[in-house]
Amino acid sequence: MNIRTKLFELADGQQGYFTSKQAQECGIHRAHFHRKLQSGEWIKEMRGIYRLTQYPTTERPELVLWTLWGRDKKGQPQGVWSHETALDIHDLSDIMPSKMHMTVPPQFRKQITIPKVLKLHFGILAKSDIEIRHGYQVTTPLRTLLDVIAEGTISPDLIAQAIREGLQRGSLLLSDINRTPQLVKYKHEYSI
Repeated sequence: MNIRTKLFELADGQQGYFTSKQAQECGIHRAHFHRKLQSGEWIKEMRGIYRLTQYPTTERPELVLWTLWGRDKKGQPQGVWSHETALDIHDLSDIMPSKMHMTVPPQFRKQITIPKVLKLHFGILAKSDIEIRHGYQVTTPLRTLLDVIAEGTISPDLIAQAIREGLQRGSLLLSDINRTPQLVKYKHEYSI
């Protein structure tokens, strides 16, 4: 497999994005990055993150871009979209989050200031609480609801709306609601 194909296959799994480390692992020497940018083949999105120019723009490219921003020193993404952002991704409520909420491991550190667009939550997520999407991860609808309830920053009406939407779409099961004391409360109060 040639270098260009390797990079395309990798970037295809990340909605056209890739890191400088990933490009080097595909066999592209760092000295050639400038030429790729000059020719218009690549676009530099932020420090160490690029996008293939010819790759079609997706609906939510910022999810992958910030996921790659949150990678560790080994190049592994650490963040999982959660809280209000996960509600939005799952389309479970009318919420319009002012920040993008991401859960990262307790030991997560960056050498630069955390961008104002991000709200980081520190915690450990079980694999069963995570869904893998095209280039990013998001908490499951059930975990998302538990997170926003624990955070206490969303109105009970929006939580009830999210439960209704989840049940209607099949992303939440009534048995899960009935087993979760935090959600049973909303089921009774809002006649869900």
